[in-house]
Amino acid sequence: MPATTTPTQARKVSEVDQWHMETEVAIVGFGGAGGCAAIQVADSGGKAIIFEVASASGGSTAMSSAEIYMGGSGGTRVQRACGFEDTTEAMFTYMMMSAGPQADEDKIRGYCENSTAHFEWLCELGVPFKDSFHESRAIMCLTDDGLLYTGSEKAWPFAEHAAPAARGHNLYVEGDNGGPLFMKIVTENVEQRPAITVEYEVRALTLICDDNNEVVGLVVRKDQQELNVRATKGVILCAGGFVMNDEMLRKHAPKLTRGNQAIGNPGDTGAGIQMGMSAGGAAINMHEGFISLPYYPPASITGGILVNDKGQRIINEDVYHARLGNAILKDEGERFYFIVTVEQYGDYEKMNFMAAEVCGTGETVAELEAELQLPGGSLQHTVSFYNDNVAHGSDPMFHKASEWLQTLEVPLVALDVTPGRGSFWPYFTLGGLDTLPSGEVVREDRSVIPGLYAAGRTACGVVRRAEGYSSGMSVGDATYSGRLAGKAAAAR
Repeated sequence: MPATTTPTQARKVSEVDQWHMETEVAIVGFGGAGGCAAIQVADSGGKAIIFEVASASGGSTAMSSAEIYMGGSGGTRVQRACGFEDTTEAMFTYMMMSAGPQADEDKIRGYCENSTAHFEWLCELGVPFKDSFHESRAIMCLTDDGLLYTGSEKAWPFAEHAAPAARGHNLYVEGDNGGPLFMKIVTENVEQRPAITVEYEVRALTLICDDNNEVVGLVVRKDQQELNVRATKGVILCAGGFVMNDEMLRKHAPKLTRGNQAIGNPGDTGAGIQMGMSAGGAAINMHEGFISLPYYPPASITGGILVNDKGQRIINEDVYHARLGNAILKDEGERFYFIVTVEQYGDYEKMNFMAAEVCGTGETVAELEAELQLPGGSLQHTVSFYNDNVAHGSDPMFHKASEWLQTLEVPLVALDVTPGRGSFWPYFTLGGLDTLPSGEVVREDRSVIPGLYAAGRTACGVVRRAEGYSSGMSVGDATYSGRLAGKAAAAR
């Protein structure tokens, strides 16, 4: 037995002198992905043990709002009740555009085609959704409404290619309490299935492989003892991403270090990804992550304009907050400001997540321009050009939707949204193990590693980049991919 056990070094079965535990499927992590994987294993006739390092279930899913991105096939029950007849092709087109060149077409196609069935599956577990639509532009639904727009569906360029539809499904609970409720329901379902055992306060250390590089088990630490777990049908890694691993962040996704609030649980150390790589699994999209400037609420801020230190706009301001945040990171400017009217500023001090400070005001555009130390005439030209086009109901530069085209009348207020100057920039990782839609982990040559599966943020799923993110895609992907991995493992 090696002196130290690390996730980056798989254990050979020849080094195993005793099997301390045995199951059909071993699952690492009890968040949304792990819980749904275990339920699917049990319902497929298999047996599973979940190993969770914390003292309770939850993972990052429990920390989220648990909005779930679902639609297509004519719409879910909630969509139809709210007047949305969503099509699979519209959803597929939007998600393919969102993922960009990194898109996994097979995964996205499967996700969209089976989305309404996944909604029904969740409802059968007891996950509640109210048949009501939240009309206000919001990052999260603080009411108990069951549906809202959670992405850039109505914004350019997406709306020109795919009919917009609200797909963010919010649990039937008031406030930002969807995550805890969702994991409570999933946990109750796990506990109701005798075929599932849960081991809390147990850390998964590394995989066990045979001479043919098939994954046959898992090494865990329980009560300060290393135990070898035999998994006759396979191991499913649902251990989250690597947002809590500073070394991995600097190495793989340095752009995320410009954020100031890691979003995840303490177990998001990348150990699941490292375990998969130790068995030969390919890790892809590791440079990408979600990073955002949550500039609404209040929704009125959308009517303002975002400018860089040259006084120039860089994007249509009606997009999803991560798309706008990513545009800032990609721009060569060193300072960025939201320019809004006093009316648009509105209730910002009463309700906002952005936490950006007022850094300038002006009775005239020229006065504000000087206060922000922008090049002479730059902001004046931008505001004048913008207002002239607003008067004609258009935005030829960036195509902001007409409902948000509002004349910028003085006095104006500037909010400093420059990364590193105090505004809230949350982030988490989107890279992970390369998998087939079934959840099977593959090598660089796309050959399958027998007995190894991954789901949730440990795998690289349907969500590939911040500029195409929509709230609900993570929990949607985690729960759906967990189910597929559970089904595939149980079938071995």
